[in-house]
Amino acid sequence: MSTQTATRADRLAEAIAERGTDVLVVSNLVDVRYLTGYSGSNGLALVGPGAGGLRVFLTDFRYVTQAAAEVGPEWDRRPASQELMGQGLVDNLPGAADGERLRVAFDDVTVTVRQHARWMELFDRVELVPAGGMVARLREVKDADEVRQIRAAAEVADAAMTEVLARGLAGRTERDVALDLEIAMRRAGAEAVSFAPIVASGAHGALPHAQPRDVAIEAGQLVTIDWGAKLGGYCSDCTRTFSTGEIDDEARDLYELVRRAQWEALAAVRPGPTGQEVDRVARDIIGAAGHGEEFGHGLGHGVGLEIHEPPRLSKQSETELVAGMVVTVEPGVYVPGRHGVRIEDLVVVTESAHDVLNTLPKDLQVVG
Repeated sequence: MSTQTATRADRLAEAIAERGTDVLVVSNLVDVRYLTGYSGSNGLALVGPGAGGLRVFLTDFRYVTQAAAEVGPEWDRRPASQELMGQGLVDNLPGAADGERLRVAFDDVTVTVRQHARWMELFDRVELVPAGGMVARLREVKDADEVRQIRAAAEVADAAMTEVLARGLAGRTERDVALDLEIAMRRAGAEAVSFAPIVASGAHGALPHAQPRDVAIEAGQLVTIDWGAKLGGYCSDCTRTFSTGEIDDEARDLYELVRRAQWEALAAVRPGPTGQEVDRVARDIIGAAGHGEEFGHGLGHGVGLEIHEPPRLSKQSETELVAGMVVTVEPGVYVPGRHGVRIEDLVVVTESAHDVLNTLPKDLQVVG
């Protein structure tokens, strides 16, 4: 991974140079992992402008051996005080100890007010410059290694769901199915789950983020299951809605509406449109059928080292899709007191269109 992380650091260094700053303090651990490969719980990266500029990775004595295995030789790996954001930074920020005037960029999205105040106490001649999520913007577009990792995570999740469905749904509690799915993902190779699985049957399915209950899934209901696996630090995300037998015409029509909206929105995913424009495709279809008020969330979101990250597919998103972005497409309709339907695929934007990373069918499956 060292070649990829070096490339990422070089891309970041270009952005730093454009900002006219001397160094960027990368403190968000997800961003640190993206840049360096480090997966521990205490780490800090310092990046300077230019291809041959500053590349320093800091961690405390607990993680020195781990960092040696995970962080490539392009980084100057240094042990530091356990207070990385305090004395550790003071000791390793080039020129700070000599009283040089420095412009130091930081991620104002994740750095707390208290931490910022601490820095103001520690540095006399350092100008702190908000970086505005510089690393997060780089992470929006995945490289080939990231796409392979996300695809592998999706394959693990799909295999686990296939295993769980073979054991049936009706008669089991929502919580039992969720636990079974989590164990199956780990058995299939996942290092963790991307998020706690959602299993929601009948009227409970009208809650988009329903918590699985100790309530048995009945025959003749819709059951919405949202799950994802994490592999190599990267997440997957998928949702399918199943039936546990014969359902009424209202429920079947609702399912077909959501499936059509999802299909049309998927077709719109390609380089060029904004997140807002893709969202509108599904929203117009659902709205025309009289269910617009029951589709209250955005169409999708980015997925990578985090389960929810930019870009967004929503009514507010003006981000233009480009090749390499990985997003979900997940319209849903939620009828209070009755039922809910959501269908979600994870897709990567390609040079000309998109590639769906999930393989499970989307016609309404009956699972007893």
